Amino acid sequence: MGHFNNIFELKYKNEAKLRIKAIAKQINTAVSRQSFASRYNAAKPKTPYLPMQNPDSTTPNESETELPEKRESLLLNLAFNLLVPSLILTKLSNPDYLGIKLAIIVALAFPIIYGIHDFVSRGKVNFFSGLGIVNVSLTGAISLMEFDAVYIAIKEATIPALIGLATLLSLKTSQPLVHTFLLNDALLETKKINQALVQNNCLAEFDKLLIKVSWILAGSFLLSSILNYILAVVLLTADPGTVAFNEQLGKMTALSFPVIALPATLVMVGNLFYLFRGITKLTGLSIEEMMKQK
Repeated sequence: MGHFNNIFELKYKNEAKLRIKAIAKQINTAVSRQSFASRYNAAKPKTPYLPMQNPDSTTPNESETELPEKRESLLLNLAFNLLVPSLILTKLSNPDYLGIKLAIIVALAFPIIYGIHDFVSRGKVNFFSGLGIVNVSLTGAISLMEFDAVYIAIKEATIPALIGLATLLSLKTSQPLVHTFLLNDALLETKKINQALVQNNCLAEFDKLLIKVSWILAGSFLLSSILNYILAVVLLTADPGTVAFNEQLGKMTALSFPVIALPATLVMVGNLFYLFRGITKLTGLSIEEMMKQK
């Protein structure tokens, strides 16, 4: 009996040793794979984070398959946001036509409809269209509730001032607003510019350039804020809830483009060329090379 016990014990020990060896082999294999993966990842070239890269940008594969973005019609934009609302407010506010309140509702409906159409056609929220809807909605609410015209002037000045302030504050974040306004994939060949910046070791200089461009951009919004306030105060002198007030509101809408938008646009265009010149100095790329080819 003792002999059989010894045989059984020996057999059990041999099986236990084989199991231990098998487990050890599996552990060594897993460790080897882990070590190989670590060495492989360490050896992989890492793409440096560049200050002008937008984290929401598409990868090369995505950009190749992405359909070209539909271009906005400037004529349609001006018609829905300026011309039609201005004509309705100035010509149809008389009680013989739409009347005071209905004229305001119909006139301000056009920019809202345009913003919704822009969202549906593009499949994403356009920053400026969304801002326009908010601006128009506030104007309509103030006018329909017959608040003093000074509130419209304050509103007209506050929105661009807040955008300018947000532009400066966003410099402390990972997604500066300068990407939305100037440095975006729809306008520039950002990947080509990034590669040139890395090759020339000019990332620090480019950071400084972005800060200057952002301050000029914020200045253009400050200019727009001041002009908005002056235009509203000068034109809106009639009592709210009258035909005269609607006509003045329509006139203010019509003049907002030449008096406000054009000067602010000129400043922004000048800022854009300042950015192009800075990029050319840092990378050697010409304007044609850095611009997105349609």
